[in-house]
Amino acid sequence: MLRFTLPLLMLLAPAAEARQDIQSLAGGLVESGSPGAVVMLIEDDHPQIAVSGLRQSTGEAAIEMSDAWHLGSNTKAMTAILAARIVEQGLIDWDTTIGETLGTEFDSMDPGLAEATLADLLRHRSGMQANTGRLTSLGISGLFGARDPQADRHPYLRDVLRNPAGARGDFLYSNAGYVAAAMMLETVSGQSWEDLIQAEIFDVLGLESAGFGPPQGENPQGHRTSWGRLSPAGTDAGADNPPAMNPAGRAHMSMPDYAAFLQLVLAGARGEENDYLSQESWQTLLTPPEGADYAMGWGVNADGSLRHAGSNTMWFVQAVIWPEAGRIAVAGVNEGRLDEVAPRVRAVLGELAPE
Repeated sequence: MLRFTLPLLMLLAPAAEARQDIQSLAGGLVESGSPGAVVMLIEDDHPQIAVSGLRQSTGEAAIEMSDAWHLGSNTKAMTAILAARIVEQGLIDWDTTIGETLGTEFDSMDPGLAEATLADLLRHRSGMQANTGRLTSLGISGLFGARDPQADRHPYLRDVLRNPAGARGDFLYSNAGYVAAAMMLETVSGQSWEDLIQAEIFDVLGLESAGFGPPQGENPQGHRTSWGRLSPAGTDAGADNPPAMNPAGRAHMSMPDYAAFLQLVLAGARGEENDYLSQESWQTLLTPPEGADYAMGWGVNADGSLRHAGSNTMWFVQAVIWPEAGRIAVAGVNEGRLDEVAPRVRAVLGELAPE
């Protein structure tokens, strides 16, 4: 497959002077108690990345620029773009329903959920529960490669599709909705979501560090609280959600690679012509329903900026895109005490907002 390259992609080029000292901002996140942190600012087409702290709180290895970060629910924007690619290939439509594609896969399905469309799922407006039950999750837990995530999506969705949490059209944030959307894409394409996203996004953009689940090897680890202290989460099955949830929140990659993905979104949001997706598709992806503030994989602020955060309770990474200003900012830590770290990360991103 040909690699797609945006004209504005200039990863790790010599950076123009930043309005803020991002190294100080990353250091501040570590000084406030997180093991490690990353801050990235992209303006004037130049990614600037700062890292600080340790890969593991119990070790001595410092975080490096090329290290992979667990993106959590920021993966949803990737699943939404993948859906747009499959729509443009004519294999499915935005208004194709769950019932039409998955009706024969399950012995029973709530009639309301059966009428929910692919667009409803990606906008969190299907009425679906947030997640499957705990016992089901435990039964399909494991490392990517040790399980078949495509097969596991069936038990993950079985009870969810029987028992809605609300009415179609109401906003209910749902990881399960993105798992269902992925299963619809798998059904119409004959390929797993993992193979599809590898071919349609990772390979096309050259995201060589991209993968699923907790980063392995010499990379940062997530951290959880144990006996009142942060401890490394490890890299086994307990360090992430089940592989069936890959489409909703299990992607990891380096910040230079994440920059490439975010610059693709920025170009689409700014209406820049490219052969990756049509402007009609970008409009569908990035425009919320009337009166709402969530599009497909992105929240949309009143000023038109795009935002999303991701966490598997052991990491926290948030991204913001300001299309009008042509600016992107990302901040994250390798721990998941959300009540503490989320406000700190938001404050960092506020420092990087356009004037």
